[in-house]
Amino acid sequence: MDFIRLAGVLPLLFAASVWAAEPFVIKDIRVEGIQRTEAGTVFSYLPVKVGDTMNDERATASLHALFSTGFFKDVELKAEQGVLVIAVKERPTIASVEINGVKDFPKDQLADNLKMVGLGQGRILDKSVLDKAVQELKRQYVARGKYAVEVKSTVTDMERNRVGVTFDVEEGSASKIRRINIVGNQAYSEKELLDNIKLTTPGFFSWYSKNDQYSKQKLSADLESLRTFYMNSGFMDFAIDSTQVSISPDKQDIYITINLTEGGKYSISDIKVAGPQTVITHDEARKLISIKPGDQLSRDALTESSNKISERLGEDGYAFANVNPVPEVDKEKHQVAFTFLVDPLQRAYVRNINITGNDKTRDEVIRREFRQMESGWFATSKIKKSKQRVERLDFFEEVNLDTSPVQGTGDQLDVNLSVKEKSTGNFQIGAGYGSDGFNLSGSVTQANLFGTGNYLSTQLNTSKVNQIYSVSYTNPYYTDDGISRGFDAYKRKTNTTSTYISQYYSDTLGFGVRYGVPTSDDESFQYGVSAEKTTITLIDTSPQRYIDYVNVFGATTSNLLGSVGWTRDTRDSAIYATAGMTQRAYIEASLPVSDQRFYKLSYSQQWFHALSRSLTLKLNGDLGVAYGYSGMQLPFLKSLFAGGTGSVRGYDYSSLGPRDSSNNALGGNRRVVGNAEVLFPFPGMEKEKSVRWSVFLDGGAVYGDGNQVPASMGMRYSTGLGVTWFSPAGPIQISWSKPLNNQPQDKLRNFDFSMGTMF
Repeated sequence: MDFIRLAGVLPLLFAASVWAAEPFVIKDIRVEGIQRTEAGTVFSYLPVKVGDTMNDERATASLHALFSTGFFKDVELKAEQGVLVIAVKERPTIASVEINGVKDFPKDQLADNLKMVGLGQGRILDKSVLDKAVQELKRQYVARGKYAVEVKSTVTDMERNRVGVTFDVEEGSASKIRRINIVGNQAYSEKELLDNIKLTTPGFFSWYSKNDQYSKQKLSADLESLRTFYMNSGFMDFAIDSTQVSISPDKQDIYITINLTEGGKYSISDIKVAGPQTVITHDEARKLISIKPGDQLSRDALTESSNKISERLGEDGYAFANVNPVPEVDKEKHQVAFTFLVDPLQRAYVRNINITGNDKTRDEVIRREFRQMESGWFATSKIKKSKQRVERLDFFEEVNLDTSPVQGTGDQLDVNLSVKEKSTGNFQIGAGYGSDGFNLSGSVTQANLFGTGNYLSTQLNTSKVNQIYSVSYTNPYYTDDGISRGFDAYKRKTNTTSTYISQYYSDTLGFGVRYGVPTSDDESFQYGVSAEKTTITLIDTSPQRYIDYVNVFGATTSNLLGSVGWTRDTRDSAIYATAGMTQRAYIEASLPVSDQRFYKLSYSQQWFHALSRSLTLKLNGDLGVAYGYSGMQLPFLKSLFAGGTGSVRGYDYSSLGPRDSSNNALGGNRRVVGNAEVLFPFPGMEKEKSVRWSVFLDGGAVYGDGNQVPASMGMRYSTGLGVTWFSPAGPIQISWSKPLNNQPQDKLRNFDFSMGTMF
């Protein structure tokens, strides 16, 4: 019997003949040693068949073919009286994969990553794949700065040619950046340059930002930040010569060295515009260029000028316009002249608007916010407005919009919008026990009901002070042109005997319908009508003003209320506003068929202005008046109040203004509130938009009519610190306030905290 046996990958190394027997004609083919693999599978990979002549060349080809399948760890070819015998030893299959010692990652996530490199339950074990799996596990940890991670793999034999694979992981601690050295800087100190990069040494907030953990991607971004800083400061010849990253022997400390050359500082000697004037004249283009001769060179200013010209051309549909500032450099004088080459190219229209990432929100909810239409001419302002309106929905953490030309055409492009959805539901619940007994409060709000964009809110509060049961529903697109419709139903019981408000009991049942009519992208009117029935119960300590009111109008009144509102919103973001304003005016009045005659008018305005990249000034003003008409007085339930979060922090809720003989707040018919606030990112978390600190100054007062004594307690002011955090668990608001001119009779509230849960 003549045969040759070759194991492992040795057959792949032979170039010469490996068949030691005389050539013969194959009468039959038999496969031995297979357990899982079908004989037909082996035959399908063989380059020979019955009737072929077996020789050296075909033997080599057969071995190559069978080893390349990866199914076998050993293959032997034999010749027995004209029968080709193929004896194989199969590689074992993986029966189980275990990962031990993992804390930083979910085990399922790591198991999925191992499957991507070819190692998973039911797959064939291969030594090279096992090595790749070990490296993949290490890579996951290195990406998190854990360079000291150790991964050991163990293969355990099992019955039926199966194995169990176990990975034992020692995660170790994350390596920290201990020092960042910058070499070659002369114009700026090392501290100034370090302030312009994200990577840092360990600090108080680095546990959250992780910026003290090195990554190649972060370093690349920081090097570009340094380049931008120098180029915006006139250093046209700036260059980063090299970077060195070293790690200590125990793999705990990382040291980074950045070598740079500053070069000389350049100024602008001349600005010119060239190109066809069919769409925009050279004079008009010059007006859009912010940088002038004599200015210091700034890459951002050049980019901004180019973008303004491009946006101007984009307004007329020239989406593919080229605007290139071409430099003419005088190295001796350190001056540079720029010629802006403007080429509108061809006018373009939008073929498709593609939306991705909206797993919950329906396409039409997003598309109805678009002002750029498919098959319409491209317009820069419409693209920007579309993105802004989608952001204002407040359904998404991220909204990214870009355009891409359609291949094979010169006048078409696609608009691609990608979103990252966030939780739009809010669930709040609380329970407590105090002097007023056990109470339960809760609310459920869903701002994007079933992905339709509709709003639903229910509220329950069983406290002794305020018992509230309410349901509110709004369809923002009741009609296709954007008219909204909403319904409100509520039952409200109030007991002010344990508050700082003049004491009474009330029970109100109401229902209303409202409509919103947009007049532009930023402006809308609201109209509504509601019916209320209120029963008032007074006690011995109720003020005489309340007693007189009930004697005139009775304990139970029914009113039909009409309301008109106006809103204008030009903010750049509904959550992280840095520019623009909101204005709201609202009037509510009882209709003549009601038991009472009164009206309430309010106006509020918020204004945002970016003081710098990180500081935003927010100014707020709020005015309100309320009076009776047709000779009737204002119902005391409709009085205006101030104090607490949303008006003047540092003073208790609704505690400002006229008081009764027990020093409880009566409310008034005129209200004024003003707030000045500087918003800034949390130190160490400058890139994180979900959290912002603020320093504020509040002021406000409530005034009564001439019959109230006193008619006013005067203006009250406070200052303090606040923080707003849209945390994974829900929105959190915290404020600490210090009253500035409080009087002995004032009710103070220095600390406020509120939290909701998103779902």
